Amino acid sequence: MILYIAEKPSLGRAIADVLPKPHKKGEGFITAANGDCVSWCIGHLLEQAEPDAYDPAYKSWKLEHLPIVPQTWKLQPKTKTRGQLSVLRKLVKQASVIINAGDPDREGQLLVDEVISYLGVKGDKLNQVQRLLISDLNPQAVKRALGQLRSNKDFVPLSTSALARSRADWLYGMNMTRAYTIQGRKVGYQGVLSVGRVQTPILGLVVRRDEEIAHFTPKPFYEVLAHLLTDQQQAFSAKWQPSDACLPYMDEEGRVIAKGLAENVVSRINDKPAQVTKLEAKNKRQNPPLPYSLSALQIDAAKRFGLSAKEVLDTCQSLYERHKLITYPRSDSRYLPKEQHALAPKVLDAVLKGAAGLVEGCDAPNATLKSKAWDDTKVDAHHAIVPTEKVANLSALSVNEAKLYQHVARQYLAQFYPTYVYAETSVEVTIAGGIFTTKARQDKTLGWKQLFKRGGSANQDDDNDEGLQALPHLVNGQILHCQRGELLEKMTQAPKHFTDATLLGAMTGISRYVSDSEIKKILKDTDGLGTEATRAGIIELLFKRGYLTRQGKSILATPVGVGLIRSLPDSATTPDMTALWENSLDAISQKRLKYDAFMQPLLSQLDGLITQASSQLPSALQGVASSAPKRSFKKPYKKKTKAKAK
Repeated sequence: MILYIAEKPSLGRAIADVLPKPHKKGEGFITAANGDCVSWCIGHLLEQAEPDAYDPAYKSWKLEHLPIVPQTWKLQPKTKTRGQLSVLRKLVKQASVIINAGDPDREGQLLVDEVISYLGVKGDKLNQVQRLLISDLNPQAVKRALGQLRSNKDFVPLSTSALARSRADWLYGMNMTRAYTIQGRKVGYQGVLSVGRVQTPILGLVVRRDEEIAHFTPKPFYEVLAHLLTDQQQAFSAKWQPSDACLPYMDEEGRVIAKGLAENVVSRINDKPAQVTKLEAKNKRQNPPLPYSLSALQIDAAKRFGLSAKEVLDTCQSLYERHKLITYPRSDSRYLPKEQHALAPKVLDAVLKGAAGLVEGCDAPNATLKSKAWDDTKVDAHHAIVPTEKVANLSALSVNEAKLYQHVARQYLAQFYPTYVYAETSVEVTIAGGIFTTKARQDKTLGWKQLFKRGGSANQDDDNDEGLQALPHLVNGQILHCQRGELLEKMTQAPKHFTDATLLGAMTGISRYVSDSEIKKILKDTDGLGTEATRAGIIELLFKRGYLTRQGKSILATPVGVGLIRSLPDSATTPDMTALWENSLDAISQKRLKYDAFMQPLLSQLDGLITQASSQLPSALQGVASSAPKRSFKKPYKKKTKAKAK
């Protein structure tokens, strides 16, 4: 008997649907006509054991116990899903072949692997376990995946990476949370001070941004516009570019801060002749924006629709599991396997039947075109989020489901349109010895851009068109007339509070917030706080714990959040450490780093952090009342890794 172990019941049912019928449904499993069986986990069936499972003394939170480091790690069944674990125990014994059908990501791999290990599968049976990767729950896609089984041994490094992450998070979160909660009580703070290697640096980003805004002092700076006329009385304007001689009167951002200097320029160019001293016209091409990863979609949807990261993830899970209209949503890839290009005619046909409005007034997509999105070297366990071959009934979807399905579909459609071609003209005008410049853009071939002309997407890949104007016909050396100069007095702006979109952007591009140049270099291609599957949940967790609050679209830190960050060492509140963790975890999954080489330095670091916590009190929390809602803090340091299964 072949036993398929899916991550969730919905995936299990999708696998069973393509196996020989009739089916026999049992409690927690489905048996096919040929005797093969499909069962499932319900998210994680197992969890890291509590400290008191290692020593009953650890039920009491005491500094002298820390750091708690298990010598032999223990997993324990989750209370609510013990029954399903018992079902799998029986089926695993009966099975001749086991197939891991966890979700195609790091956590999905471990989730099933840890069950197989916990249930005592060994020897040849363990060596023969196979891996089924499914990213589309429609029957035809599941059948294709069943024809592409791989050895589960190929994914041992991925599973080891997830295991290292799980244990490291337990060690760091549990020990740091206990240490600071104990110390917090000494200054009168009665709540649990939850510290995590991802959640705390995210909170740190928000606290530091809020402080920067609070301490910001606006300062004036000055720009000069020249209003120009051609002989044919055609008007346009150009902006003054200060020369090196003006540097003493400029700030570090290159802005002129001496009003007298700008006023002098205005007076010198009023009613003066001008000459076009440089004219460059180039045709430029822009490729279609890549299909979405989860973070890219969350950022875009936050900008366009005001949706939180969690709302986007939950909606996408519904589109994937319930409606089967999009592929696996917890993806960090924006690329597609080349072989999937063969499915394009069917997918395009489904999109055009279900969401014809996307191409209204546009050319038809060309299924033979192959954009840069199809790249096998950038695809591993999962690929970009794209529509499936199923036709959508938009009227049967919720408002958010319909919005996000069409958003994903439009981005996929863009891959089947030509590049966007435009002419960009750069003009330099000299007036009274000063240089003034402007730019203009003219569309030549809209290509994929025609899909976005009605504001269909924020489109992160697009250039910023602001400030571009229509220009009259100009030639190099042409004499113009400067009617007048205009002084623009502006004020420097404080940075903006984080929003869902910008906080997600910070999490995915965390190297921008790292000061160490060496770490910046390492993180250039592998940065990121958290994973695609966890980022939305981590942000929500900070709200639930009373560390963050919302004011309209803005995300701000609460007094508790501020007090916690001010009480912790910088290494716990900045992204450097956790971003390096992710870099190491990725190296483990790629076989470039061993498990022990990651864990040993972590243990040394933890010793130092606990010593530091023990030697000083979190005085910044003195007099601060707990703002977290009343709830059980039995496991305050645990980080939820997968969405609750449906």
